[in-house]
Amino acid sequence: MTMNSMIRVGIADDHAIVRMGLRRYLSKEVDLRVAGEAENGREALELARSGEVDVLLLDLAMPDQGGLDVLASIKARVPELSVLILSGYPESQYAATLLRRGASGYLNKAGHLQEIVRAIRTVAQGRRYVSEAVAELLADDMAQTTSLAPHERLSDRELQVFLRLAQGETVGRMAPAMFLSVKTVSTYRTRVLEKLHLQSNSDLTYYAMKTGLIQ
Repeated sequence: MTMNSMIRVGIADDHAIVRMGLRRYLSKEVDLRVAGEAENGREALELARSGEVDVLLLDLAMPDQGGLDVLASIKARVPELSVLILSGYPESQYAATLLRRGASGYLNKAGHLQEIVRAIRTVAQGRRYVSEAVAELLADDMAQTTSLAPHERLSDRELQVFLRLAQGETVGRMAPAMFLSVKTVSTYRTRVLEKLHLQSNSDLTYYAMKTGLIQ
């Protein structure tokens, strides 16, 4: 894509008012066009696979599949698509983890709308957008790799299973949604409990709430 090309943007957020606000704001930019919207994880993945968007703005808290699950699916099926995470969670909670898992950038919803425009233009060129806050986190992460929190040592799948369990989802319901067998999900659950030194799903929920991973 050249700098003069129209950038096709997809907006994946479960709040209609957020999608409408972003669409109106982005429509003011001559080089941006909102080419599609999604209100849940399944629709976000369909939009990503449609080939109709160059950059996908993805909310982290999505129905059906969380943003982390959707990101993993997109990177597996449409690795070339630039995905900008747009989240209400502070950068310190998810930014470094999601960038390691293939996100092109991480933006906090409390930030300025103009920063979203800058980020879209940056990642549309195949680069990553790193805000000052995230840059500091990444620098700290590199300097303190030996002091990672336990959940930051989980694999992609383990982290997905952990967050689903922490939000009360059962292994039986989780398995088909993740295209895995119940036995496989149970194995991931066991690994997560071992790595976090916890005993039960209730412990997982408490851990996730204490560390700000869920509200």
